[in-house]
Amino acid sequence: MGFFAFFGSLMIGGVVGWAFERWGITHNGVVPSVLIALGAVIVVFMARVMFHLSFGSPGLDAIIGAAAALVLIPTEWAQRRRNRRR
Repeated sequence: MGFFAFFGSLMIGGVVGWAFERWGITHNGVVPSVLIALGAVIVVFMARVMFHLSFGSPGLDAIIGAAAALVLIPTEWAQRRRNRRR
């Protein structure tokens, strides 16, 4: 069961990364956004397995983790990169 939950969480994280880029919430490119979202999903899933910390189902954890990583981390980094180019 955990095997399917992990890969299902990765699929949801990829969709969240793509959707955030498509909706214009982030401006990093599709591939970096998806990779950042997948990394966050892996971290949240490991925290769920090791420490039994979760917000609910593995899918909900994937959505919250990917969205948090996409909003907090790369938006600030992309803004600094854009300002440096000017």
